[in-house]
Formats: sequence, structure tokens, C-alpha cells
Amino acid sequence: MTSHTAMPERRDTATLWRLTILLGAAGLACAILLGGLSAWFLGSVAIAGLSAAALTFNFHVPAAFVRLFALGRTATRYGERLLGHKAALADQTSRRIALFGALAHGPAARSAGWQLADPARLADYLDDVEDLDFATLRTDLPARLLLAGLTVAVVATAVLAPLALAPIALLIGVMGLGLRRLLREGEACWQAVRDRRRQGAEAFGRILPSVVPLQAEGAWPGRCAAALDLFSQAEDALAALRLAQARTDALAFLLGPGAAVSVMAAAWIAGARGAELLVPAFLAFAWLALGEAVQSVSRMAVAALRRKTAQAEIDSWAAPDEVGTGAAAFAPAHMTHLHRHSLRRRAPDGRPLGDPLFIELKAGRPTLLIGPSGVGKTSLLKQIAGWIGDDALTGQAGPLCPAQRAASAMLCPHDAAILADTVRANLFAQGRCDAELWQALEAVELAGRIQEAGGLDGWITQDALSLGEAQRLNLARAWLSDKSLVLLDEPTEHLDPLQGRRILTRLLERLSDRIVVLSSHGVAEWPGSVTLRL
Repeated sequence: MTSHTAMPERRDTATLWRLTILLGAAGLACAILLGGLSAWFLGSVAIAGLSAAALTFNFHVPAAFVRLFALGRTATRYGERLLGHKAALADQTSRRIALFGALAHGPAARSAGWQLADPARLADYLDDVEDLDFATLRTDLPARLLLAGLTVAVVATAVLAPLALAPIALLIGVMGLGLRRLLREGEACWQAVRDRRRQGAEAFGRILPSVVPLQAEGAWPGRCAAALDLFSQAEDALAALRLAQARTDALAFLLGPGAAVSVMAAAWIAGARGAELLVPAFLAFAWLALGEAVQSVSRMAVAALRRKTAQAEIDSWAAPDEVGTGAAAFAPAHMTHLHRHSLRRRAPDGRPLGDPLFIELKAGRPTLLIGPSGVGKTSLLKQIAGWIGDDALTGQAGPLCPAQRAASAMLCPHDAAILADTVRANLFAQGRCDAELWQALEAVELAGRIQEAGGLDGWITQDALSLGEAQRLNLARAWLSDKSLVLLDEPTEHLDPLQGRRILTRLLERLSDRIVVLSSHGVAEWPGSVTLRL
């Protein structure tokens, strides 16, 4: 069965990009021809009006071409945007999967995965992904079209008005220097914007939980002002970036009129008069039309430096480590046993927790992690899953490093994340038929609620479901998972005790051939399970 989330094939995306480039080139050509032909047409009418040629002058053909190029410019611009955004969104799907996959196996992400649960941190990461996603539309495509237009205009100028090449080259050189300065200053400004915003968010995050004691001590105004000052510094850096853009735009604005005047002056100096000036006028107004496209060069530059900064940030999270590189490819097909005689438990930031533990996990025998809040049950689940630390656990085929375990593990956190998407997409079970999806929803007693929400293709968000409903959807993901290591963090939280026991009974029966580890406050024991107290 073909899922609605299936990604477009690469050749389809390549075809879309080729059509986008062709439409963009056609739109730029129509804009240049429209400007040039309009000037030629007006000049021809003026010259014909001074002679007997006015009686025989056929203005219908050039007028028709003016309308044709005007319509062509509008049509190609809309077509370019429609196809370009479709191609960009298609690439976005595969690129985000690759980025999140790399992030999931990156050592920095595994050791600090808790930071991605922070909305500000996650927002930064998503903004970086967006900067990468749309760089093709904002930078690559317009830059290529602009370079092609400038090349054609320079060649035409060399043929028709070679004396104009010197001032045009000077204008292009000045604009290039301004662009270089923008890139140099803009990189520093944009990095300052990111750093100050992040520092401000972190500062607010530290003081917000302590509003009452800080108010009592009279320290709140100063601490709050210090955090706000960081955001003010970010806005100052952003204003500096925009000022640099404005300077570059002013230089870019001079190219069109300057080139047009240079072409006409060169033709006049060369002795062109009357009708002989019509072709240079065509070229001069073509330069004016091209000048409009040149004025977007500062936006292209800023988009390029934002992409560079975003790529560097993502690489710092997703860079592979020596242990994890290629390890996922050698993950066991099905784990039935894991053990470690002395496992040093660790917090997400690497701090040791408690005494070393003897861990022995077997398929068909659930392991319960019992202990008070804050003792490290969730951290231990992440450590078993390969998200924290670099410890190896021994399976039936030998030692398994964190990356190998992560490739075979399904970690079901206690706070279920619900995507703003369809129910089908939220179940993370691409390729499963509808009957299997409904079976999972029935098992977690959520089928009726999903039917009310519009079925499997109904749209849901985090706020659309209650905490209990979100938790049950989370358990449906575990039901549908084919991973051999399933880790459930507080699976019955937010559920009625009797309902939680019913659902957990069904789920553990379903996973009877897997290694299952669950942490719990409400479940102190389970038939056939092993209890590990922390």
C-alpha cells in the first residue's frame, strides 16, 4: 500500500528544478526584452512621427510583442514560484529526514538530547533546517539567473557599444566590493544575533522559575534588565546587518541607470544618430530592467551566509563519532538478550548517578525500573537505548555499542510529542496497512476518539489531544514498532489505573518476543517481570 507520506523520487525533483530554472530564465528574458522593446518602440514612433514614414509605420507588431513579453513575464514568474516551491518542499522532506537521522546518531545530540526538548533549542534547530531548505530558492536559483543575464548583457554591450564596457565594469566592481563587505560584516552580525538571542533565552530560562524569591530580594529588575539587554544587543546586530544590506542595495541600484547612460553615451560618441540610436536604446533599457534583478543581490548574500551558519551549527550536532560511524549498519537483526555486569549510570550531561548496576535484559521478560522521581529512571532508559554515554552492552552476538543499540531501539518517552499532521503520520508506521493501524488504536482504546477526529487522515496537533490521549497514541507507536528493544518511560502516566493496566497488558503480550524495559511510579510489579529498584 502506498503511503501518503511517500517522498518524491529524485528524478521528479530534478525535473521540477530544471523547469523552474527554465521558467526563471524565460521570465528574466521577458523582463529585459520588455524594457528594451518598449524603449525601441517609443523611439521608433518618435522618429517616424517626424517624417513621411509615419504614414506607413506599422505599430501593431511591436505593440503586440510588448503585450506578449508583459504577459510572459507575469506567467513565468508565477510558474517559477509554483514549481520552485514545489521542488523545494519535495527536497525539504528528504533533507529533513537525512538531517534528523544524522542528528539522532550524532554524539553531541545523544549526550544532550534533553536540550532538544527545550522549545527554544528546538526552535533554533528548526530555523537552521529552514535556512538550508530554502537556500536554493533564495540564493542559488536567483544568483544563477542573474549571472546569466549579466553575461548576456555584457556580451551585447561589447558588440553594440564597446566604449560602455569600462564604466559598466567599474560599476560592477564597486558593487562587488560592497557585496564582499556585506558578506564579511554580515557573517559577524548574524552570528551575534544568534548568540545574543540564545543567551537572552537562557538568561530568562534561569530566572523565570525564581521570580518570587528574586522579587523578595529586590534582584528581579536587574536580572530581568540584563536578560532583556541581550535581546536588545541582538536587535542592534540585526539593525547593523540591515544597514549593510541597504548600502549594498544602493550600490546595486546604480548599475542599471549607470549602464543605460553609459550605453547611450558610448553610442552617441561613436556617431550614432536618429534611427541608429534605436538598437543602443534597446540595450540601455534592457540594462535598466536587469538592474531591478540586481537589487536583490543583498538578500541573496544574507540567505547564503545564513545557510553557511546553519550548516555549521547542524554539523556540530550531527558530526559522527569514531564509535558510532557505520555501527548502525551492523546492528543485530533481532536482539533477545542484553547484559552488563557493572553499568555506570549517567545523567544526560555525563555526570555519574548512583552505584554501578548489574543489568540483564531478556526477551519475553519485562524489566521494571522502580524508584522515586529524580533518581534517573529516564536517563537509564536513554543509556540502554544508546542515547547517553558510550557503554557497550553484551548481546547474544557480542558487545553492542550505543549506535548499534539505537538502531534497534524504540524509546517511548512519557511526554508524548504530537506532530501537527495526520494521525497516520503521527503513528510513525509507514507502509503499515489501515487495518494494522486501527488494530493498534483499538488496543490502546483510542479508536473512537480518532474516528471523531476524522480517521487516520484527520489532522491533529499537540493541543488537540488530552495528556491521556497523547499517551495512548504514544503507546500505539510502540505497538506498531518492529524494533527488538522497546523502552517505555512511565507508560501508564496520565491514564486511569484500570485503563492503564488493560492497555499495558495488551502491549506486553504484543511485545512478548522483544526486550522490554519500562519505568513506572504506579506499577510496582508485573507477572513474569523482573524489578530493578534504583
